[in-house]
Amino acid sequence: MVFIDVSHNSALVIASIIISIVAGFTGLTLSKDISKQSVSRRKGSVAMSAVALGGGIWSMHFVAMLGIQMPILFYYDAAITLASALLAILIVGVALLILHFRERTPVTLCAAGALVGMGIVAMHYVGMAGLQLCRAVYTPVGVGFSIVSAVALCIGAFWIAYDERTNRNILLGTLGFGAAVCAVHFVAMAGTKFIATPNFNEFGPVMSNEILAVGVIISSFVIFGAFLWMSVTFLVPTPSEPKPDVAPIAGNTPVPVIDTPAHKPIPTRIPCERDGVTHLIDPAEVAFVRAEGHYTNIYTQGTKHFCVWPITEATTRLTPHGFLKTHRSYLVNPTQVHHFERLKDNGVCHFESPELPPVPVSRSNLKAVRDALGM
Repeated sequence: MVFIDVSHNSALVIASIIISIVAGFTGLTLSKDISKQSVSRRKGSVAMSAVALGGGIWSMHFVAMLGIQMPILFYYDAAITLASALLAILIVGVALLILHFRERTPVTLCAAGALVGMGIVAMHYVGMAGLQLCRAVYTPVGVGFSIVSAVALCIGAFWIAYDERTNRNILLGTLGFGAAVCAVHFVAMAGTKFIATPNFNEFGPVMSNEILAVGVIISSFVIFGAFLWMSVTFLVPTPSEPKPDVAPIAGNTPVPVIDTPAHKPIPTRIPCERDGVTHLIDPAEVAFVRAEGHYTNIYTQGTKHFCVWPITEATTRLTPHGFLKTHRSYLVNPTQVHHFERLKDNGVCHFESPELPPVPVSRSNLKAVRDALGM
């Protein structure tokens, strides 16, 4: 078996790395704050994010492949090449559906990250299967390293990007995603050899590097266009909190203005949906809040209401009203707690109404809950 000498175009290698980072930023930014959208709009945002991430995986791979230089002519099977792109988009889409339509837990984060990592690996090796007039020869070590690096880096990227959906975390997650895509390609290619084959093994139409380059240019143009579009919203500064009204007095020492009806803050009301009508509920009437995927359920005495707030927003809005985080999925109004049950290193809050289920208290929140209840 005679292996072909292979070299790489440095400019295209750098371009492929840039594309992977740009695609990662675009896809992760497209999926930011979609929990606040309606279900139909959320599906559209997930689809666009999947196209950006999956298309970026495909574009990065084939830009790098365009940089491969061999002493023989070689071609690509158009059907297999297209299938590799669709495969990447589909697998990434499934991972995003898990993240945005299921409760986000360590298990779902790891599952989604591992799925995207395997999608990168699958796209790489399916894309390589489309080579014509030459064949890739792999080593078990190269395949194993590419799988491990892809899964580990993608899990890390999604843990960071989805821990808190802040701009900083999205940027760090982008670097992790770009590293995962590049690691799969270049780690796999480091352990790959090529041999010439005398005949075409066609599954679909054959295309040359020039035709492939046109497709890659179009896909990269779309990704960079989406990148510019999302960068504009990404860089918009967050509105700052209004400063308290002050009035100057002698000596330039400001003092707070006495509240008038125009200055009093509007009390928080919880918007709950029922039969197409939004009902506004007073937080004092709420016993506890429970996370339900990217939404929450609001429990009052004997009634459960659907709220569009995610648990993170509910925590931000209701903590000033005295609500306590007892568990990553629960907020409790301590004034509604009837009695508390200690269970080894955790506990349970019970309410006066028998129709209200008990609320778990995790070990990390146990002391704060007991302090708030005066125990």
